[in-house]
Amino acid sequence: MISDTNHIASDRILARAAWRLIPFMALMYVVSFLDRVNISFAALTMNQDLGFSQKAFGFGAGIFFWGYFLFEVPSNLMLQKVGARLWMCRICVTWGLLSMLTAFVRDPVTFSIARFLLGAAEAGLYPGMVLYMTYWFPASTRARFIALFLAGVPLSVVIGGPISGWLLGMSGHGLQGWQWMLILEGIPSLACGIATLWLLPDGPGKAKWLTTDEKRIVAARLADEPPGALHGLMEMLKDKRIWLLMIPDFSIVIALYGLNLWQPQMIKALGYTNIETGFIVALPYLLAMGAMVALGWSSDRTGERPGHVAFAALLGAAGMAGAVLFHNHALVFASLCLACSGIYAALAVFWTLPSSLLRGTAAAAGLALLNSFSNLGGFFGPYLMGWARQATGNFTLGMLLLAGMLVVAAAAVVLIGRALFPRTA
Repeated sequence: MISDTNHIASDRILARAAWRLIPFMALMYVVSFLDRVNISFAALTMNQDLGFSQKAFGFGAGIFFWGYFLFEVPSNLMLQKVGARLWMCRICVTWGLLSMLTAFVRDPVTFSIARFLLGAAEAGLYPGMVLYMTYWFPASTRARFIALFLAGVPLSVVIGGPISGWLLGMSGHGLQGWQWMLILEGIPSLACGIATLWLLPDGPGKAKWLTTDEKRIVAARLADEPPGALHGLMEMLKDKRIWLLMIPDFSIVIALYGLNLWQPQMIKALGYTNIETGFIVALPYLLAMGAMVALGWSSDRTGERPGHVAFAALLGAAGMAGAVLFHNHALVFASLCLACSGIYAALAVFWTLPSSLLRGTAAAAGLALLNSFSNLGGFFGPYLMGWARQATGNFTLGMLLLAGMLVVAAAAVVLIGRALFPRTA
């Protein structure tokens, strides 16, 4: 049992580690998510330039997640084998290059191929970072750190929305604005990949900015944590909890990407310019950052997880419905703010459940397996929105279906989470 003195010392060391690691990890996720969803802004002009139908765009935007699905578990196992520093460098560089090459697609087939390869290249980043946090932070503090890391997702839209809207107005050297946007926004991921070699140690034992005593204290704190129930790969695959947790995660993710990849087109359809759309889209994600951190702190303080996830998911569902049932623009924007805040806050706290269950190889494979299956919602969400838009001529049916998925997520996480994790601290 770690002493109170060492417990206080470890808290201080981990706080310093968080300040060193989380901002850079969040930056990596900012640029990855920007390269993943900037296609939603490209669509404002790309679809017309290339003659894409709503359904073709939805399919191509979403097929990214099939690449993610197929390569995520192998990617996370490789991270555990070769170390976070080298593997995260590989992920950042390859996805940056493929994101830039998407600027040269010419038809739905090449667009879909480029998006699939982008998903394969990026596979492993998110579960890899969640796994990496288990190397550093005890389960009792993990919700706040996961929330801080995941704040990179809405931050990518806060930063990327206005920039993407502005870049769409560029043209020259035979390239349209959407092409310049994809090329220029791929460069930061290359820079992050190179920086990873210096800024992301493989674990506390390899951190040059920790003393030998500090490394020992952190190792003792982590060893003092209750061990995860699952350690081996086969043991993890046979445990029903991992498979059941896919239900709420998939339901949240299908709403997240259905909204993310269509929200710029929803805003522009209200009569705004590309630049105005970029700034308006940024606002809900700015508020979502605060909601994520606040819910993460609340969940850590109380030790309660499923109820926090369900509460946030229901708020997100209300926001999704309001965004298409209201006609006043102010109420539409307020609803979108509520939707984004609920979705992202729910996702941030959700990931404390599987990360508290898994250790060792089971953590590397299990987190990736859960994320890969659940992220297929990123295919079905955009495709569902595209189908509904093409069938009805508006966004109402698609958004209501996504709101329904968030209600399913809330019910599932309560039923599953409270039965399997009665008190996860």
